[in-house]
Amino acid sequence: MPVPLPRPPALLKGLVTVTLAAAFAAQAVAALLPHVPLLVAATVVSLAVEGVLHRWQRGVLSLFAKSHADITVRHVLRDLLLVVALLRIGAQDRETVYAPLVGGLLAFYALHCAVQAVSVLVRRTRTLPVVTRNIDASALRLSPAPPVLLRRPGPRLLVFGLPATAGLLAGAAGGRPLYAAAGIALSLLLAVTGLGALLLRLLPGRRPADEQRVLEWFDAWLASYRPTVGLYFSGGVSSAYQANMWLEPLAKLDGKPVIVLRERFMVQKIAATDIPIVCLPKVSTLMRLEHSTLQVLIHPANSGKTSQVLRIPTIKHTFVNHGESDKLSSCNPYAKAYDEVWVAGPAARERYALAEVGVEDKDVVETGRPQLDGVLPCAGPPAGAYTTVLYAPTWEGWDGNPGNTSVIAAGENLVRALLADPGVRVLYKPHPLTGSVDPRAGAADLRVRELIRAANRDRAATRAPAGADLARRTAELERLTTSVFRSGADTVERMMVQTAPEPGRAEAVARATAAWEEAYWASLPPGEHQIITDARPALYSCFNAADLLISDVSSVISDFLASEKPYAVANTSGLSEDAFRAAFPTVAAATVLTPDASGVPGLLEAVRHPEKDELAEARSELKLRLLGPAEPSSQERFGEAVRALCARARDHRARVAERLAAELPGQRTGAEVPTAPR
Repeated sequence: MPVPLPRPPALLKGLVTVTLAAAFAAQAVAALLPHVPLLVAATVVSLAVEGVLHRWQRGVLSLFAKSHADITVRHVLRDLLLVVALLRIGAQDRETVYAPLVGGLLAFYALHCAVQAVSVLVRRTRTLPVVTRNIDASALRLSPAPPVLLRRPGPRLLVFGLPATAGLLAGAAGGRPLYAAAGIALSLLLAVTGLGALLLRLLPGRRPADEQRVLEWFDAWLASYRPTVGLYFSGGVSSAYQANMWLEPLAKLDGKPVIVLRERFMVQKIAATDIPIVCLPKVSTLMRLEHSTLQVLIHPANSGKTSQVLRIPTIKHTFVNHGESDKLSSCNPYAKAYDEVWVAGPAARERYALAEVGVEDKDVVETGRPQLDGVLPCAGPPAGAYTTVLYAPTWEGWDGNPGNTSVIAAGENLVRALLADPGVRVLYKPHPLTGSVDPRAGAADLRVRELIRAANRDRAATRAPAGADLARRTAELERLTTSVFRSGADTVERMMVQTAPEPGRAEAVARATAAWEEAYWASLPPGEHQIITDARPALYSCFNAADLLISDVSSVISDFLASEKPYAVANTSGLSEDAFRAAFPTVAAATVLTPDASGVPGLLEAVRHPEKDELAEARSELKLRLLGPAEPSSQERFGEAVRALCARARDHRARVAERLAAELPGQRTGAEVPTAPR
């Protein structure tokens, strides 16, 4: 069996590593011979490879560091070999001339260590216990971050040490120690300047407020803002969409909403919103919410850090999930840890009852899906020349079930069948996590994209440059939703830039988003297939543009049912169609497609001719079971659920306060339980 060739990235990493090792070996040979041309060439190649590593191959740098061959060791070795070359080339009775050069080099490396130590101290002073967004934190003496060069030891050593290395190389090549002395002196000057710039930032008036002062400020902000309901979220880099889908419903609630995060990087992953955002990485800081007016926390996802906030007894917690489907994750046993579980409709309530995971029926509240209030209802068969089909497969999941995603087993067949119809326009929107667990899913996703690109080339749709209207709408939306940071800004500098928003910004963003979506869809050439992976257009905007959805068993089909448009589900589970429908109730009103996609032509015929659509009534009934009634609206039901749970939280606090007062008559109870506005 032939041995597979390494992937190009691995091959490139190996080539870079071998080249650097060969350059050092050649430099050592050239220094010992000595051989000036070889010395110059080897040193130049070595420095060039270092630049490539820091710019494009950070993973190799990490491997070198684990092997105790980090940038400092490599730089010292490079300069040491140049000193050896100087000694070999110079006269033996002049060795004392080179002693000051060695001393200068030692001083430079000592300064490099000092700069790094002070850089760490500066970073610690700028690592605040609370990170905010949409809040005026000017009282914390926030300031721009130090230059990136002073914060990253690898690039800093390369830049600051380059004059010394160049001077040593010139000295060895020309036999002039003066060149080496000049280069070392310049490197010393750069290091001293960098050290001074960092030391200035440690002065009491130049560094941000200390931890105690920040915590006092945070307590004061909580007391002033008086939040009542919050969204709690913790997750990985690609999971922010789970929180973002709840921003608009949260913003429309009565009271004072707040978003509580746990990871610093997540602050910038949350989409444009006017809601105050606080990131509390430490558990001890998180516990300060216990003595705030916060009454309810809404949880769109479970995480390892969820259990930490559930320990706060003064807050009621509800799980809303980031989407509902027939997957086991939609009735996770962890849900019983919350005070209530909010679901869209009766089907989810039944799902929890059948799962027997410990969630009592009295704790399940049907609120609908407030995000779907903007999904337009079906307006009849496709009106234009093309039938727009949205293919939105889910990801492969953690359990390896082949039925999780259709991308691997059916994706290419489905897309080929759709592209074979000249009257179809495909919108392909894969799940953001596709390929994150199973490489086969990522590879299939790439093949589907190439099929769509090839179809666009064959269709030869004339794509004009983006119109002036779309460009103007994009610029306006970017202005409203994007914070412009200086290159190398850290969390403190971002806090300084992302202060309290101007009044009315949220309404302006909503208007700008609607105008952008209208301009975007209008700008597309008729019939051109689209691969949609950016945050815009959003999934629900794609719903409104589509005549038909093809997806997997996921929350996407439940949400799409708000439109009552036809939808199909790919069955890659290995079950028969009857067993598949029985196992997944959300498939009841769907056309079930086999992995070979043989049913696609008939499906398209039913979409284009509603009289052949035998599932319209079933979709209407299933919508009611999955999403609940149309009146009152989901947002109204969501708001009522929040008010009811807030009332439970206030009642609980009142009972606790009465009990403490009875147990300790005539005494203060210490940290009083605050009351919140009704």
